[in-house]
Amino acid sequence: MIRSLRGVVTAQGKDYLVVEVGGGGGGIGLKVFVPDALALSAGVGEPILLHTYLLVREDALSLYGFREEAELAMFELLLGVNGVGPKVAMATLSVLAPHALKLAILSEEPGLIARVPGVGKRTAEKIVLELRDKVKQSAGFVMPTGAPDVDTEVVDALIALGYSVVEAQRAVQRLPKSAEGVEERLRLALSQFTQ
Repeated sequence: MIRSLRGVVTAQGKDYLVVEVGGGGGGIGLKVFVPDALALSAGVGEPILLHTYLLVREDALSLYGFREEAELAMFELLLGVNGVGPKVAMATLSVLAPHALKLAILSEEPGLIARVPGVGKRTAEKIVLELRDKVKQSAGFVMPTGAPDVDTEVVDALIALGYSVVEAQRAVQRLPKSAEGVEERLRLALSQFTQ
């Protein structure tokens, strides 16, 4: 099992990167499927470390990669849901950050997950039902109390302004961690669309 790889990005596509490992001119280029935001932000020629999942099938070996271990862990949980394959799992993580997905599952809000292109209402309900207990038990995740998650409010506000779920989620994922409060985070997210 290939659990991680470190190398240099030599090519990129809409949903994948080619990472050369081994270097020295005699390296091997591996095609790694990644979340959309990572495929767009990774630069050719830049070094990268990816946490990976190798999917073995009769007709193919497919490698899926993530910058964060939390994304990889959510990807593996999603694959454990009956009827969810790697394409749906990757599409979900391309739209919803792991924290937002966990929040949707724990809040029992399949409607948020159903906004992901390719994920229907039944699949979203199945994800919530099958992963609720597993997410509760996952180490380090604390369900927020009181006010709703700030980023969820920002995403909802962007959607209300006419941006797609994918655009809204990408904008929120690019926000600096130092930005606090709904108003500041919304202002910074909106500024990304005017650049």
